[in-house]
Amino acid sequence: MDAPLWTDAHAPDLSEVPQGEARTRLQRAVDEPMNLVVYGPPGAGKTAAVRALAREAHADPDNDFVEVNVSDFFDRSKSEIRDDPRFSGFLEGAVRWTKGRDDVDTKYKRNWSKRDMASHVLKETASYAPASGEYKTVLLDNAEAIREDFQQALRRVMEQYHRTAQFVIATRQPTRLIPPIRSRCFQVSMRAPTNDEVVGVLEGVVEREGVDHDPEGIEFVAGYADGDLRRALLAAQTVHGREGAITMSAAHETLGEVGLDATVESMLDAAEAGDFSDARSELDDLLGEEGLNGEEVLDEILRVARKRYSGDELARLHRRAGEIDFDLQEGASDEIHLSNLLAGLGPGELAG
Repeated sequence: MDAPLWTDAHAPDLSEVPQGEARTRLQRAVDEPMNLVVYGPPGAGKTAAVRALAREAHADPDNDFVEVNVSDFFDRSKSEIRDDPRFSGFLEGAVRWTKGRDDVDTKYKRNWSKRDMASHVLKETASYAPASGEYKTVLLDNAEAIREDFQQALRRVMEQYHRTAQFVIATRQPTRLIPPIRSRCFQVSMRAPTNDEVVGVLEGVVEREGVDHDPEGIEFVAGYADGDLRRALLAAQTVHGREGAITMSAAHETLGEVGLDATVESMLDAAEAGDFSDARSELDDLLGEEGLNGEEVLDEILRVARKRYSGDELARLHRRAGEIDFDLQEGASDEIHLSNLLAGLGPGELAG
């Protein structure tokens, strides 16, 4: 999609968060700043809701709201983290002095672990004085990827900067957080929105966009999204981009008959041919541009696979998919787990 994504262009205000109980709890955190754990299924709107909270809580949210995606640290190599312009400024200063063999002072980078890097960036971020007001808001997104050793470091940062920083942890799996973290945070449950709530969000967006639509088309897109707001908005934008309107026939043509088959087929073709880079590129499109989560991509792979394979090949794929599904439930990186599945589809892999 060349146009701005509707998920970004129509980010909700706090009053527009569709889940009433969560909206009330987040409003309380605006009136009385506190640390939060915001949890719920993929696509429930956790990140969008926290961004809405920050816009309402801060006069200068561009400077007083800091968003750190945990997977940016723990799903990437140390060199990739150092080269990221968002973090390089913090890490370039992480140095110490030592005496060289010739008794000459030598400056060099500390050989930090990824946990140390993440902790340093978080501590530096929290230590800066707020640009407006008395505190800043720090969001740790996709926190199911947080390792326990980093959680211990996070606990210390939360204790040290509790007067000037409000920490919000967004996660699909709050039980993966250690008790000292959970005990320092107010719990906010973001359930999956109902079908009526998704319809309401879609109607507001298409009216602001001036898109031709009918109620049946909106209902079809909402049903297709199955409680995932991000998927609903991206699907609606896709239908409009391809058909010029969101009607029942347009939505069915785009999502019902074509759907994601072409992308999934292309991804499987590349994986079977051993073109892993191409397969990963298609996977990135599904997770990024199409806005699917790991379980949804796995469902699409199996749906297409049932038309593509049979017998022992299909059985082997299902066994591997079962292992990947377990890994996805455990958290960490959807991309890594699904890439593992694709790597197992190379030439001759399903035959033996």
